[in-house]
Amino acid sequence: MGYVAVCTDEDEIKRLGRRDIVVSWRGTVTYLEWIYDLKDILHSPNFTNDPSIKMELGFYDLYTKKEDTCNFCSFSAREQVLAEIKRLLDYYDGEEISITITGHSLGAALAIITAYDIAELGVNIVNDGRVTHKIPITVYSFGGPRVGNLKFKERCEELGVKVLRVINIHDKVPTVPGIFANEKLQFQKYLEETVSFPWSYAHVGVELTLDHTHSPFLKPASDLGCAHNLEAHLHLLDGYHGKGQRFCLANKRDIALVNKDSNFLKKEYGVPPHWRQDENKGMVKNNDGRWVLPERARVEAHPHDISYHLNKILKIATGSSQLKQAQ
Repeated sequence: MGYVAVCTDEDEIKRLGRRDIVVSWRGTVTYLEWIYDLKDILHSPNFTNDPSIKMELGFYDLYTKKEDTCNFCSFSAREQVLAEIKRLLDYYDGEEISITITGHSLGAALAIITAYDIAELGVNIVNDGRVTHKIPITVYSFGGPRVGNLKFKERCEELGVKVLRVINIHDKVPTVPGIFANEKLQFQKYLEETVSFPWSYAHVGVELTLDHTHSPFLKPASDLGCAHNLEAHLHLLDGYHGKGQRFCLANKRDIALVNKDSNFLKKEYGVPPHWRQDENKGMVKNNDGRWVLPERARVEAHPHDISYHLNKILKIATGSSQLKQAQ
């Protein structure tokens, strides 16, 4: 479903002014995930005592459910990611840290839920012995759907979670889930800005709107899959220089990546559609100059100390809850 990484490049740490922890979630792949995506029901999570904060049931289930009979799923995605973040925060204790969470489509929804969860539990609150401060949490969302209701949005803002949502204006995924049809989206936007209904879905954060018809490399395709494609979003982001500005690739990102899992590039660029083959992922060149799949070591089910770090998070959450009650 994703991974947790940490910056170890000293030059990059110096440039940022801090060490960044990154959580990255992938989008929908399996049929089961599609079923969960379609669970368009608002559900009150157990992350807080406020029952008015709700999120989409399918996203919540994917984040919190676990399967005791599976060696790799005896801990939920939530437990695994929280434990790893806590481990890294303890390991780099005393340093300036930031947490960046990203994802595409379903992964974008899970990224926002993860950011909210970390902030709600207070995992990002650290005390260096003299002063208590919050580690900043930022989400970069690509083609993400709505995740929760207006109360969820308001709580994310209250907790200081920063979200930048990158969307393609022709992509339909960011318009769901919701109670209104597409032709009534403007009306829903009005409601979201003026009325606080507990059953109304709302986006979190600031939106960066892109348009694939502005790229000279892409077909004016009506294919919904192309409009939602992650590589297309990254291509559009590379060429975007502000509203009304000329499209120009700033980082020279290879346009061939757009067709990795789509047929979105114009034919004159000679890039075959859907060229990526999963079975060839990670091939390496051997001594004979041939590309082969490398032997991979067996992956252990879970880190041995995951329960230890989860217990530390539980203590943080319990202490925070008691503090709120005292206040």
